Amino acid sequence: MSVMERIQAEVESHPIVLFMKGTAQFPMCGFSSRAVQALKAAGATQLHTVNVLEDPEIRANLPRYSNWPTFPQLFIHGELIGGCDITLELFESGELARMISETHNQ
Repeated sequence: MSVMERIQAEVESHPIVLFMKGTAQFPMCGFSSRAVQALKAAGATQLHTVNVLEDPEIRANLPRYSNWPTFPQLFIHGELIGGCDITLELFESGELARMISETHNQ
């Protein structure tokens, strides 16, 4: 399986996927930590994380897959939502909680 297929499988296999530096329990950068905090505060209980520091192939190819240059990268229902700043904006507006609520209701 190619790295692009592995990335696609991760995105399609879980309703909420955060590609991040570190893990939800031990984020390894401030941006990843803030994204996890926002997701948890918005009610994400089915959060699946992928530690890009553990897989150099995913780290190198995810920006090409998503056309997004930085980490973290949030996907909901297979769609790229964005990085930390967009995740925080969605959280502050209440939109992230709505998106997560729809995920849990499916």
